[in-house]
Amino acid sequence: MPPSPSKPDHVCVGAISGSFGVRGEVRLKSFCAEPSDIGAYGPLTTEDGATSYTINLTRPVKSGYAAMLSGVATKENADALRGTRLYAPRSALPSLPDDEFYHADLVGLTALDTGGEPIGKVASVANHGAGDILEITGPGLGNGLLIPFTLAAVPTVDLASGRVIIDMPDGLLDNAPAPNTPSAPLGQDFD
Repeated sequence: MPPSPSKPDHVCVGAISGSFGVRGEVRLKSFCAEPSDIGAYGPLTTEDGATSYTINLTRPVKSGYAAMLSGVATKENADALRGTRLYAPRSALPSLPDDEFYHADLVGLTALDTGGEPIGKVASVANHGAGDILEITGPGLGNGLLIPFTLAAVPTVDLASGRVIIDMPDGLLDNAPAPNTPSAPLGQDFD
């Protein structure tokens, strides 16, 4: 869950992916660990904070929920909101155990190796179904470095100091491409 660029005390909890039906319902994609929680955080705001919506989840649908939003009454209104990200105030989100973090808290942290040498910064956190992955960017990392967000690979997260410690596999940085170095084309045979 990334923070709002204009309101850092707000965290993105979902996005509108378009209309659902003809009565003003939207198709809502939740970024919450428990997807239905998106309806429990009170009114959600747009990224700039200019508009807020009360969310009423009506039913689960493929890739999310059908929902009614306050002020949205027609299919055309719902279609116009496609791609809108919705944010909740951090204070409305539940506290997490010590070993769990909101993605928004990780983005921007300095990444150091176990010897204390800087590697780069956490640019993003992704999850494609097999667990969270930190994207580390910085000088000499080309298009970035992807590190699994596991206790073995990231033994320390120190939010107070603004850093993560990465236990780099031997040789990983030795083989990192130089900035703007093209990689092998797709389909190339490496035999």
